[in-house]
Amino acid sequence: MNDWKKLQGIVKLFGVLMSIFVIALIFYTLKATSFVGSAPVTNTISVSGHGEAFAVPNIATVSFSVEKTAKTVAEAQTQVTKIMNDVLDTLKTSGIADKDIKTTSYDVNPKYDYQGSVCSSSGICPPSKQILTGYTVTNSVQIKIRAIDTAGSIIGVLGQKNVTNLSGLQLTVENDSAIKTEARNKAIAQAKAQAESIASGLGVKLLRVTSFIESGSAQPVYYAKNMMVGAGVADASPSIPVGQNSSVSNVTISYEIQ
Repeated sequence: MNDWKKLQGIVKLFGVLMSIFVIALIFYTLKATSFVGSAPVTNTISVSGHGEAFAVPNIATVSFSVEKTAKTVAEAQTQVTKIMNDVLDTLKTSGIADKDIKTTSYDVNPKYDYQGSVCSSSGICPPSKQILTGYTVTNSVQIKIRAIDTAGSIIGVLGQKNVTNLSGLQLTVENDSAIKTEARNKAIAQAKAQAESIASGLGVKLLRVTSFIESGSAQPVYYAKNMMVGAGVADASPSIPVGQNSSVSNVTISYEIQ
């Protein structure tokens, strides 16, 4: 009976040892296979390329505001609404679609006057008084001008419509994917030519690309100078030269060599 129990104990111990062995074998196999085909590449060269492409802008955006101050908020709002409705009607008549007119802000702010107090003969000066005199309402709108050749005339019209602020003229390319692709291809071609030259000098061959990094951005033309326009200021439509916009791409490419 004791011999039978000993035999059972030996069988159980053997089973445990076999289980540990199988688990260890599986772990070792998984660890080994995880590196198959992914061994780090050590023989590489890295090169950089720069590309730039140009396009004529076809969209103009500009912002303007209508601002009025009155004794009550309702009165100031009425004045602003009347002027803004007139401006919007004119813009639509000039070919600006509803989808290209966007309100960017609508602000109501109290307006105060500060009155100083008379100092006493003893030199004591009471604090100045803050007196509410009215409210200022400002409605700001941004428009997109798709017929860019009409930008100057539209800006001229805005200047005659009692807008209080006209600013932020920006000229952009609406669909810039093509210009970005052109810039990237130029950068890649420059980097590849550099890699081939280096490989030839070293007497090695280029095998494959191991990494690719790109940076860069489109660089639109900005007319950021603020243009304050009031009644009687803009008598003629301004000339708006559109120039060219550029898109820049900088790439870094690593090649495996042999």
